[in-house]
Amino acid sequence: MTDSQEKVNLLDLDRKGLTQFFIKMNEKPFRAQQMLRWIHQKGVIDFDEMTDLSHALREKLKANAYIRTPGLLSMQHSKDGTRKWLFSSFNNSAIETVYIPEKNRATLCISSQVGCALNCKFCHTAQQGFQRNLTPAEIIGQLWYVVHTLRKEIEKENPVTNVVFMGMGEPLLNYENVLPTISIMQDDIAYNLSKKRVTLSTSGVLPFLEKFIDDTDIALAVSLHAPNDAIRTEIMPINKKYPLADLIKTCKRWTQKHKRRKVTIEYVMLAGINDQKHHAHELVKVLNNFPAKVNLIPFNPFAGADYKCSSKETIQAFQEILMAHDIITIVRRTRGDDIDAACGQLAGRVLDRTKRSQAYQSMKQYQLPVVVNTTVSQEPTIN
Repeated sequence: MTDSQEKVNLLDLDRKGLTQFFIKMNEKPFRAQQMLRWIHQKGVIDFDEMTDLSHALREKLKANAYIRTPGLLSMQHSKDGTRKWLFSSFNNSAIETVYIPEKNRATLCISSQVGCALNCKFCHTAQQGFQRNLTPAEIIGQLWYVVHTLRKEIEKENPVTNVVFMGMGEPLLNYENVLPTISIMQDDIAYNLSKKRVTLSTSGVLPFLEKFIDDTDIALAVSLHAPNDAIRTEIMPINKKYPLADLIKTCKRWTQKHKRRKVTIEYVMLAGINDQKHHAHELVKVLNNFPAKVNLIPFNPFAGADYKCSSKETIQAFQEILMAHDIITIVRRTRGDDIDAACGQLAGRVLDRTKRSQAYQSMKQYQLPVVVNTTVSQEPTIN
């Protein structure tokens, strides 16, 4: 291969993909393990620095491959320790990644798409519209950058202990690219994250959720946000296609396969919409005989939002009802709201280059509602 367009970005490949790549180059399969260690354990992306590879192999790699990570546009540091990075994707779109340090853990919230097509009414990212899926390199590249940057800065071997697919986008609508990134995260010669330390959050795209249950064993979080179909359809249009009963049925299959593990139910608290005591009692019935734990998420207001956050007293009363029925319920502490890094705030304030017809064709196969925001923002400008 001599044409740079035909070269392979090795950051796109998990162990299986790297093995196939080296075999195709008539190299030994163990080269895949060497490459995983260099890229993900050591953070080396320059072939010339891979000293246990022969000069001939390094030259061969230069002719056939490259290693490219997303570019850094900016980093913001919250007063509570949360950090938010804005990365440039490979087509000069912007993606956001959030790091949340706590006493005994440090969680990285990564993005899987540029924007989102699901148009959840309470989510800032949805206002950007959908542009495209991220490649595996663009997804794992977020983790790669943060791990190897913070490792040097804070001198800690494992600066990221947990990863959650809760950033921009619906990860199950980018299933083909998300799956190999999960494989890399769990690989013991890459990031060695256990199945309980990687979580995928979904609004409930059932065909891919069914595949997810069979293909991987990582943790599952479901963006429920309503106790009945009427409210959920109003705030989450995806519910028209995949209603609540079908979603819960599929989640129960996950718990049946993964014994002694609970699905995390995410529930944003919207004043006067889904936060009343009778809503809590409805939610109890929905989760009856279902191994689940609930995260109550205070709504994070943003410019143009039609909703307000429930009061602390309302959230506490809601929590008490659930806990009285033996449902583990936690009120999520808002983090990074001073840098727009809190849950539901990621938006990527950049020029949205999506053509309406392209976004429509991309999502049409799933029969999902599509929103495309063509508003141009000048902050920041990406060249």
